Amino acid sequence: MEALVATLEVFDRAIAVVPARHRASPCGHSGNDAMNEFAIVRALHVLAVVTWIGGVAMVTTVLLPATRRNVIAADRVAFFERIESGFATQARWTTGVVGLTGFWLTWRSDLWLRFADAGFWWMHAMVAVWALFTVMLFVLEPLVLRNWFDRRARRDPEGTLALIQRLHWALLGASLVTVAGATAGAHGGFGP
Repeated sequence: MEALVATLEVFDRAIAVVPARHRASPCGHSGNDAMNEFAIVRALHVLAVVTWIGGVAMVTTVLLPATRRNVIAADRVAFFERIESGFATQARWTTGVVGLTGFWLTWRSDLWLRFADAGFWWMHAMVAVWALFTVMLFVLEPLVLRNWFDRRARRDPEGTLALIQRLHWALLGASLVTVAGATAGAHGGFGP
């Protein structure tokens, strides 16, 4: 926990380079049109989420179906892995940015009590989706899943790609529900 707080404080000092006259209240209004640290961090957070979940959508709705249509069965998983590895690198960076900015926004706005209130389910969903992807991208995929999928693909290439596609649809569905819930919730869509 101390390491997380230290990281957030370093990030906070980096964002604080915005001159004081350009800073605003946590709600984002300063009386002038200058951006403030909250707006900067929110923008980084949203851009990273859009890039990350947009990539998941592209892989799920375009890359996987195209692979199934255009690549012979025996080569599909290897082809998909080659193409997706570029996205995996991008996803690692963007989930890192999402985690850092999300925790910073929660810390600076002192929103920790929201996690004790089921009415803020979307806060829990954001952390759960982020944690799931982070564990998959940084732990499971490089240490477990890559080898498991390779072995399975040698036995059943068509079934393996179908499984990958089902898993991507589940991840995309959970991500889209979370994005919709977080967007509505952050703008008062679920109560006072």
